[in-house]
Amino acid sequence: MKVTDIERIVVDVPFTERQQRITQRTVYNWSILELCRVTADTGDVGWGETVIHYTHQRVTDASVERVLHTSPAEAMWDDSIGAGLQMALFDLVGKITGVAAHQLLGTKVRAATPISWWCSHASPEDWTAEAVAAVAAGYTSLKNKPRPWWDIYAQVEAVSAATPPYFKLDLDPNGSLQNAATAVPVLTRLARYECVAMFETPIPQKDILGNRQIRRAVPRPLAMHFGNPPFVTAMREEVCDGFVVNGGASRVLKHGTLAAEAALPFWLQLVGNGLTTRWAAHLGAVLSHATWPTISCINLYSEHLLKTPVEVIGGYQAVPEGPGLGVEVDEAAVKKYRVPDAELNSLAPGQLHAHSRPRIINTLIFPDGNRVHMGAMGPHAYDAASGPGWSEGMRVEPPWADDGSKEWGRLWGQVRDGGVVRVKGRS
Repeated sequence: MKVTDIERIVVDVPFTERQQRITQRTVYNWSILELCRVTADTGDVGWGETVIHYTHQRVTDASVERVLHTSPAEAMWDDSIGAGLQMALFDLVGKITGVAAHQLLGTKVRAATPISWWCSHASPEDWTAEAVAAVAAGYTSLKNKPRPWWDIYAQVEAVSAATPPYFKLDLDPNGSLQNAATAVPVLTRLARYECVAMFETPIPQKDILGNRQIRRAVPRPLAMHFGNPPFVTAMREEVCDGFVVNGGASRVLKHGTLAAEAALPFWLQLVGNGLTTRWAAHLGAVLSHATWPTISCINLYSEHLLKTPVEVIGGYQAVPEGPGLGVEVDEAAVKKYRVPDAELNSLAPGQLHAHSRPRIINTLIFPDGNRVHMGAMGPHAYDAASGPGWSEGMRVEPPWADDGSKEWGRLWGQVRDGGVVRVKGRS
């Protein structure tokens, strides 16, 4: 068996209406996917996908040249060929041999794998709306991104009031709590809410002493990305209760096996649409300690590009049993969202297809009435504000889009390239 053709298809799949509004501040380019359609001389076809503005490894021309005219089994364990191409090869080999992808990966230990809804930082109202949608879709947890410019207590209280007692929040500040002295009081208070299940990376992971202090002081599991600090250090210093595991098939299985040897749980973080979500189910099926909910972010997309939708029941997706990934791609949907070749051909060498940065001004409002204007949301905003963060009453105004006014143009010129403008008082 030989690979006879590799087609790379760039699609731009719109997010849901609410997620389009939420993500304009953050991950709006995740809507752009590169699909790999790999054909063998047997007539079988394998599919994979890459979120080109996020994934651990993009597919390159060199990867395509390397795989073309070789056995699809030859390179499928090589993570360096790129996420979409590797996924497609596992799908293809499974179809040729008549076995599910999880049979190629290892021994199945579960028939269904846990999965979580995902949301970036947003208002209490938007978090609540996403949580309600998650419950309606069969999910039992939501992973989201608390930030110092939102009232985290208002966010959690709003979600808690609108969801069933079983629904949980996994909170990921991405290190924005800065240090243990700041983090412990905030996390201790949040741990009083029954809906808060765990915390991921509240402070920078390299802060070993600080993370150990948090773990000992806060009565909730602490998750950290595998490998930072090194695994041996994490074990010796007892800095976390489990891991976030991501990457290609070889890396995921290696890290998942090490976590199992340490008897620590983890979640798989494999971001993408329908294909990635089903691929994650196969990986989770063979990893004994992949017991925390997978993060794929499939809920961002308005269309999943599969003929049979991913069904979530009680917070779990069933592991596909058909050959390969066990899914059928909706090629009509692929055609609908395909980025025209002319648009791709207009890009400079090495340039990725991307959306223009939204021209919006964000305004943080502090409890004392002081305001901070900025173009891009980030830690610099908190640092520049010189006011209380992680406080009750913190909020962000709706984005101020370019309305053609002189006032907007003047302010945009000040914040466009990372600058911030502070305004004292309540005016």
